[in-house]
Order: sequence, then structure tokens, then C-alpha cells
Amino acid sequence: MLSFARGVPAPECLAVEELADCARAALERDGRTILSYGPGGGYGPLREWLAERHGVEPSRIVITSGSLQGFVFLAERLVRPGTRVLVEAPTYDRPLKILTRLGAEIVTVPMDDDGLVPDELPQGDFAFLYTIPTFQNPSGRTLSLERRRRLAELAAQRNLLVLEDDPYGLVRYDGEPLPSVFELAGGEQIAYCSSFSKTVAPGVRVGWYVLPPQLAAEIEALAVSTYISPPYLSQATVLEFLRRQSFEPNLERVNDLLRERRDAMLEALARELPEDASWTQPGGGYFVWVDLPSGPPSSKLLAEAEEAGVTFVKGSDFFPGGRGGEHSLRLAFSFVSPEEIAEGVARLGSLVRAAAPAAL
Repeated sequence: MLSFARGVPAPECLAVEELADCARAALERDGRTILSYGPGGGYGPLREWLAERHGVEPSRIVITSGSLQGFVFLAERLVRPGTRVLVEAPTYDRPLKILTRLGAEIVTVPMDDDGLVPDELPQGDFAFLYTIPTFQNPSGRTLSLERRRRLAELAAQRNLLVLEDDPYGLVRYDGEPLPSVFELAGGEQIAYCSSFSKTVAPGVRVGWYVLPPQLAAEIEALAVSTYISPPYLSQATVLEFLRRQSFEPNLERVNDLLRERRDAMLEALARELPEDASWTQPGGGYFVWVDLPSGPPSSKLLAEAEEAGVTFVKGSDFFPGGRGGEHSLRLAFSFVSPEEIAEGVARLGSLVRAAAPAAL
């Protein structure tokens, strides 16, 4: 099976030997601390490193086991049955599942090629807006600078908490970085989260949140009540990786590997899909979003593709209640090789072309 469903780094992206050495060094330096219990907000020296990076007090940093765990804590703190929450359409499917489980009323904000449309934010009271401005999952789109400024402005005007999720911002292949919404807003009304899953390794499970002081204290208390103490060994390992200045060279290496895969995906789509098909052109991240207006519903295409040895995630999974994206699909290029990408897209293209006359 050729999987375009797995939004994970290829094995060759993982700096296994370097991280093993970092873990040993962390244990030798501070083993009695990192093998014991400690504050729920995370390993103190890493909190300080992240706080300096974001220009905030360390108490505003909460380190979590991947950024999604932090989303659970935030949602459990802010959402009750019937609470209204804003999300992009489409958006990452895991938060949708979490919000649905908590009984939230999920309200969507439309997107185009420049990302979320801030002036389409509905009026009313909302617990927060969840957004992935840079190389979005699932679409690969990036919010323009003008719209980032407008979003920061509207958040302040409406007293709206915005959760800016930024796991892919450093996984860049083209262009220059844009300031985060958090930076443009001066850290007010914007909660920022990211992780080292895409830049170091997903298995270290180190994500972090930059939160308003009171909310940070509440989320840390939730963390303590959930698992008493976080896994300091992995957090100390990441800090050692940062301190010995291995992060930037490794990121450059990873981005080179993934750029080749992104290019292979875009070339294959141009070669194999019918003329009325369209797709995003991500400058980074892991994903391409494909629209197939004359093709079969993506649920039907997925069943046929899996029989042909290819899998992806159907577009409707990224809309509340599955209402949207019926003729769309998300293709992840991060895990498969360029050769596998070419073969997998050829199989998909064959199925789409064969089904197009029937769909019309």
C-alpha cells in the first residue's frame, strides 16, 4: 500500500544517532531531575528557552506531550456542551473530533488560496478561533501577511481568543517566513502552539503552548491532574539537541528531503490528473489539497484507490459533520519516496480519468 494518508516524516528524516547521544548527555547532566517528578508545565530549562524565543515569562509556557494534548486541555477548560468554537473550513480533523466529543457547536470560517478570510468571521460569542496559518493541515495554504494583520486586529476588537497552531512553520521549501499572528498581535488575544514533532521527531512528544498567564496556570493544573508529571527525559533530550546547535542543520537537511517529495507530488499531479482538477501549491509543510470537480466522490475514489494499492484521506473528514469536501482529498507527501509518489499519483490519476465520464 502506497500511503498518502500519513502526515509523518520519512524515517530518513529522523536524527536517530544524534538524539540518542543527546539523551545520554541529558541524563549525565541532569539525570536526578529528569528521572523524577516535577512541575506540570514542563522541564524548567526548556520552558526558559522557549520563553526567551517568544519574548514571554516562562510561566506562560506550558509544554505538552505533542501539541494536540495541549488542545485537549484547552478545549476541556473552555468548552461545554453548546459552546461555540470557530474553525477554518477545512481544518485538521483531530480537533474536530475533540470538539465534537465535548459537545461544542463548531462554526466554520471559509478559506481561499490566501488562507482564512478574516472578514468572514461571524459575529457573536465564541470560546476561541482555531487556525493553522502556515502550511495548513489539510490544505497546505498559508495565511497572507495582510490577513494576519487583519486577524490580529479583529481578535483585539472582538475580545476573541485565537489559537494559532504552528507545527509546520519551519518546514519551509520556498519563500520567506511571515511573522506569526502572535507576533503581530504583540502576544495579546493570541495563544500560540507548536511542537518539535515535525522539526526534530514525533516520537519525542514535545509540544508547547504560549498562553495568557491565567489560562497558562489553569492548563498546567489540568496537566498535573492528568499525569502528575510530564516526561522530562524527552524534553531534556530536545533541549540538548537545541543547545548543541544541531537543530538548524538538521532542519535544513529535513527540508531538503521533503522539498524533493513536494516537487515530485506537484509534478505527478500536473502529469496525471485531468485538466479540470486543481490543487494547492504549498511552500512548505506536508500536504497538498486536491479538488476533483468532475471526478467521483472522494469516499468512492478512496475505496477504489485502496483496491489499487493507494490510500489518502478524503476531504469530508476535515469538515464538521463531514459536510464539505466531498470531491476533495488530502495527499501527504512527507512519508513516501519520490518514486512512490510518482507511482501512487499515476494510479490515482488512472482511476479519476476512468470515472470522469460516469461522474458527468
